[in-house]
Amino acid sequence: MLIRLGYEIAIDCPQRTPLISVLEIHPERQKDIRRQTRVLTSPSVPSTVYSDRYGNLCRRFVAPAGGFRILYDAVVEDGGQTDEVNMLAGETPVERLPDDCLGYLLGSRYCETDHLSYLAWQLFGHLPPGWTRVQAIVDYVHARLSFGYGYARSTRTAAQAHEERVGVCRDFAHLAIAFCRCMNIPARYVNGYLGDIGVPADPAPMDFSAWFEAWLDGKWYTFDARHNTPRIGRVVIARGRDATDVPLLHSFGPHSLSTFRVWTYEQNETGFTSPPQHGIDRTLTARILA
Repeated sequence: MLIRLGYEIAIDCPQRTPLISVLEIHPERQKDIRRQTRVLTSPSVPSTVYSDRYGNLCRRFVAPAGGFRILYDAVVEDGGQTDEVNMLAGETPVERLPDDCLGYLLGSRYCETDHLSYLAWQLFGHLPPGWTRVQAIVDYVHARLSFGYGYARSTRTAAQAHEERVGVCRDFAHLAIAFCRCMNIPARYVNGYLGDIGVPADPAPMDFSAWFEAWLDGKWYTFDARHNTPRIGRVVIARGRDATDVPLLHSFGPHSLSTFRVWTYEQNETGFTSPPQHGIDRTLTARILA
């Protein structure tokens, strides 16, 4: 299957401002890109790409004072499979974990294991280790938090989300990650594209999505505490300890957001299907991917 995806982001800067965007499709999916624009900016400015410590692709710009727009559009091939489920997957004892998993056991800015450890062991310590325990964490977070875009707050931590019982997808991911780490299960934060493929269309405006991966039986498995069901068509952008490591756009100076649009939907071999009404319009797609 083919997935059409992209974004249009515009900001206003009161002064010349360096920026870093973490919006490139992850290197593991670069081979699946069938067609894409370059990353377009208005005004046009030079940019460079580097790889961070987690293997994510990051782009550096310097935005001039005034309005600044970033635009990208692509078609990606996808196998059309739902997230893998392996109910027999077990936990790996800490002493046998690979070195590069150990950092995903530690607390981080948004995932305060020190605040949540006692609660985690009360809630999940009696459960069979492995997939059953991680799924129980996902079930708990899914039921505990109410989702709503109006609940978005960039400073909310996992413990605060648990207390407030509200959040957006990143809050669901942070709380589940924190509980997993408290139970000695490595867990990492993921953001990317996730369209309404194989599920009823969500009438809300499209956004990037956040989920997490847990290390079980020698590999990373995808879990999604917000949706709590295997999904089709995830396209990873970046991974890290939490949202601190993978900000969509980081500015070294003040800015205000004026436009934020994301699209991701299934497309047939000949061109358009019917993009969601809240997605990109046909005039714009024709202009940027002609």
